[in-house]
Parts: sequence; structure tokens; C-alpha cells
Amino acid sequence: MNRHDLTNTQWERLQSLLPPQKPHTGRPAADHRRILNGILWLLRTGAPWRDLPERYGCWSTLASRFYRWRKAGIWARLFAAVQQQADAAAQLDWDIHYVDGTIVRAHQHAAGAHTKNPEAEALGRSQGGFSTKVHVRAEGGGKLMTLVLTPGQRHEAVAFEALMAGGAVKRGGCGRPKRRPRRLMGDKAYRSGKIRQYLRRHGIRITIPRKQNEHRTGPFDRALYRLRERVERLINRLKHHRRLATRYEKCAVNYHAMWLIAATLLWL
Repeated sequence: MNRHDLTNTQWERLQSLLPPQKPHTGRPAADHRRILNGILWLLRTGAPWRDLPERYGCWSTLASRFYRWRKAGIWARLFAAVQQQADAAAQLDWDIHYVDGTIVRAHQHAAGAHTKNPEAEALGRSQGGFSTKVHVRAEGGGKLMTLVLTPGQRHEAVAFEALMAGGAVKRGGCGRPKRRPRRLMGDKAYRSGKIRQYLRRHGIRITIPRKQNEHRTGPFDRALYRLRERVERLINRLKHHRRLATRYEKCAVNYHAMWLIAATLLWL
């Protein structure tokens, strides 16, 4: 086993969630575990596909598998499945959720997608240069619930409702998926009245500080607000993967899939 490859425990949990190893027709597919380990190597190092070590097989096979599974929604299903397992084991905290955003500098190779609308690929110009902003929502224990990508210059409030609409977790039985926490915590970027109205309308309690020049006051628990560092630590852990800390993917859907793979590892 190479450094940072899937452990036997992680593989046992993932194996049953993956497509069948041998197709009904044609030659058998390349080993799923080796493919996943190769993708994790890319995620960790940020290297180009063509620089994959030979021990993971042909680079084009791994690239093809990554793109096909992204189009089939398999990366999203894996992420949702490990969340569902954590929720069934009472390891998912619905009492408090945290929201935050982080700017990721885009590499020059991230430009040039076949689209006339750069914003559709979540690329823009912020104070940090050519970049993407990643909006995340974390559960109480500090693991990712969902994320939204926007161009780097977009404000956090732009993606807030999409961030709250995602992250639904299916539960056993025939009930509706659970998506709403009891309390939401964010920094001053989420202080707007529109966001507060949205949260009140959905019965979600609020822990968001106000700016000093605002004339409105209200109860604010500073001791509770200190827990917000958990979402900042989550972003830091995810950015240990160099392919997330710098954006190399031209298409936003592929970059989004890389974040889901890294977050799935944290849930495992």
C-alpha cells in the first residue's frame, strides 16, 4: 500500500457502493481500487493526468473513468451514501451547521473551457486574481454537507439559498430527506436581512454577528460563535489536497467532483 492510498477499512465501505467490477459484456474493467488510488494521488499532488505513476495503470483509463463516473453521478452518490451511513449511526450533527466561503486561485490552464459564459464555469476576477469561490456548509462535527461554486468575485449571499437547498440526507423508511439544521452559524458576510428572513421562514435559529454600524441589536451568543472555527478547519483540511487548493479543471462540474471525492474521504 502506498502513502495515502485507501485503507482496507475504507475500501470495504466503498466497495459495495461502486458499480460492478465486471461488465455484462466486453472485457473486465480495470480494478476499481487501483483507479481510485490513482485519482487520490492526483487529488493530493495536483499533477497532470499524464504524470500518473505507472503503478496506477494507464493515465487515459483513469481519466476516462473519472469523467464517466462524474457524468453518471457516481461521485455524488458515493458522497451521499457515506453521509447517509453517518446519519444512521448518529454521527451527523443536525443541531448546528456552519457556512463559509473561500477563494481558490485558478491556474492558467483552467481557462479555455468550450463555453461563451465564463461565469457558468465559476471563474472570475477577484482581488486574488483569476479565481473561483467555494461556498461550503458543514455539519456540527465539522464535515462537509454540501458546496456551491461561483466566480471568485461573487459575494457569499449570492450562493446562500442554493447552499441551504442542498445537503439533503435520505433516511430509512418513506419519510422526506432531512436538510434543515436547528441553528445556522456564519460570519458577517451572511448578516443581510434577506438571509435572516430566509432562516426565520424555515424555522432555523441564527447565530450571525452584525456589523458595528448597524443600528439593530439582538441576542448573540459569543461563546457559541467560537465553534465556527470548525468550518474553517474543514476548509483547511480539504485544501491539503493540492488539486483543491489550486483549480486546474476547466469545467466547474469536474472541479466540484474533486471536492466531493476529498469530502468523501473525510466522512470515511
